[in-house]
This record gives sequence, C-alpha cells and structure tokens, in this order.
Amino acid sequence: MKRREFMRLIGGAALWPLAARAQQERTVRRIGVLMPFLADDPEVKNELAEFVEQLRSLGWTAGSNVDIDYRWSGGDSQRLQAYAKELVDLKPDVVFTRSTPATAALMKNTRSIPIVFAVVSDPVGEGFVASLARPGGNVTGFTNAEDSLTGKWLELLKQVAPAMNRVGFIFEPKVAPRGGAYYTGLIKTAAASFGVVPVAMPVQDANDIERAIDDFAGSPGGGLVVLPDAGTNLHRAPIIALANRHRLPAIYAFHNLAEEGGLMSYGVDVADLFGRAANYVDHILKGTKPADLPVQLPEKFELVINLKTAKALGLIISNQMQLLANRVIE
Repeated sequence: MKRREFMRLIGGAALWPLAARAQQERTVRRIGVLMPFLADDPEVKNELAEFVEQLRSLGWTAGSNVDIDYRWSGGDSQRLQAYAKELVDLKPDVVFTRSTPATAALMKNTRSIPIVFAVVSDPVGEGFVASLARPGGNVTGFTNAEDSLTGKWLELLKQVAPAMNRVGFIFEPKVAPRGGAYYTGLIKTAAASFGVVPVAMPVQDANDIERAIDDFAGSPGGGLVVLPDAGTNLHRAPIIALANRHRLPAIYAFHNLAEEGGLMSYGVDVADLFGRAANYVDHILKGTKPADLPVQLPEKFELVINLKTAKALGLIISNQMQLLANRVIE
C-alpha cells in the first residue's frame, strides 16, 4: 500500500469517531404536551401554535431536533390521568401543560421530569410549588390570576349593569382551583366593595349548568361571573346561551367566550402565556432546573366587549368603556 493511501485511510479512521460523536450530540429532544380540552378546540390550537412558533424561533423545530407528543383529554378526568401517565412513561425531557387538573395529574406521576404549566391560578395553594419566587421542585410556569382580577370583573359588570345587586359565580369544583375556594374567597371580599351579594354556583355537567342559571335568573338584579376552569371552558356554549336567554349580564375570563357570543371578557392573554412558557421549555432543554425558574404572573390582560350581545340584552355600553376595550365586536 502506498504511503499516501495509508495516510488517507488512517485519517478517515481517525475522523470516524468524531463524526459518530457529532451525530450522537444531535440527539432529538422530547417534549410532552398535555391539554385538558378537545383536540379540535380552535382557541387552544391557536395558543399551541404560539407555543410551537416561539420554540421554533429559539431553534427548536418539531420533527428535526425536537419531537412533541400531544395528548388531549377532552374534559374527561380519567383520560387526563391516563394520558398524564402515558406521557411520563415516554420519559420526555420536559412536559408543558395547561390548567390546574392537568398539572396535578402530571405531578401524581412524576416528581423528577420537569413540568412547565400555564393558566394555573393558585400554584402555591395547590401545592405545586413552594413559592412563586422559589418553586423548589420539578414544576414551574405561568399563572393566569392575581388578587385584583375578581374586583375588576365586578367593576366591569357594575359599569354595564349599575342596578346589579347579586353576582353569581359559576365553576366546576372538580377542576376549579382549590375546588373553587380560591376564587370564592376573592369574590366574597370584592363583592362587599361593590354592594353586591355573592352567590356560589358549583356545577358538575350541562344539566347542572342549566338548573343553576335558571334558578339564579329567577330573581332580578343578577349578574354572572364565569370563573376560569376547564369545566366552564368545556361547557362554554350552553353557559353563554343560558346567560343570554335570561338577559343576565355576564363576564368571562377568556376572550374567545366574548367572541362566541358572551357579553364581555376580561382576563389574561393566554397565547402570551404559551409563548412565555416556550421560553421556559427552552431554558430547561438547555439545562436549567425548574426550581431555578420563578413562577411568573400574567403581564397582558385584555378586555373584549360584544356590542351585538349587549344590544340583544338591552344594555348600553358607554363610549368610555368601549375606548378602554382591547377589542369591540360590532
């Protein structure tokens, strides 16, 4: 063998381990995603698109250097538990989820795989984290509430319906933050400031919702707050229809409910939370521990008013209030 050919052979052999090592270093990472909604929910799909787009801008492309496994429970608590276990068994590098029950289901199955949540109202009270500043475990994320939020809901309802003297707040105890206790305490405190009597309206299913709203609407002077939980979101269509049928001024926590016929909404921009959650997922994939990433409060809130619904309910929305809205639906 000629010397030149021998050196080329030796050089190739020396380079082969480097090439193999470089290939190993390009290992595809895995992200789990657990959503407590139907897979065809257009609003949640839009929010997840923001999550995926932000990941892409940070250098993580699905099907290239990261695989994303989605699970949708469709509001079924048993399926939620099963999918949480299924995702954990896949041993992802990190799991992203939305809502209190989905986060709880994941924590039941792992205390080591990092979890990033969004739209959890009371992560400390639920025991997900030790504190907002120092989560202290494998979980961190982004809340959708702050103490002033309930007061803002009542303030907006009073502006639309000054004669309101009772406020019903509807929620599903099985999935609401702390079984509904978190918002119940805040609303009872805020109600005194606005001279209204708070009325708790726990519901379990569509029949419960109809019965609760029918009963509440039997007396005059009522207004409705639809609390942000997976149950009210899943049953939003009948809630909106019943509130409008009984001409109840109602406020919702998510903008899509106003877009779907609700009177108005005030709450966090969930797509913004999903984008910020992608930043945390990126940090974790690059080696940061969840315990070192503080839980963050919402930064963007939005007021959406449906003037068409207001007209149908015989309510007048002042020009000043319309100017304050992020969006007015004509």
